[in-house]
Amino acid sequence: MDVQRSRYSSEDVGRIGESIYRRDIRSHVLPEHKGEFLVLDIETGDYEIGEDDLQTEKRLRARQPSGIFYGLRIGYTSAYTLAGRMVEDRS
Repeated sequence: MDVQRSRYSSEDVGRIGESIYRRDIRSHVLPEHKGEFLVLDIETGDYEIGEDDLQTEKRLRARQPSGIFYGLRIGYTSAYTLAGRMVEDRS
């Protein structure tokens, strides 16, 4: 197991990622990129935006091979829905 990755629980990654997104990135990507995926390296603050979450992650991984990543759908409270509709993030 990679020692660096073991430093963060899933909850830590989510908390840190959401904090960085709201503090440093959100105002720069809304409303232009609403509905697209954002993948963020929580240690460097580097991020990538794209229509496809897996391709977006691959582009960021090419730049940050050891990154600890957090992903979200810009402007929504969740990245996916199994039924119903996506709920907009109005906070």
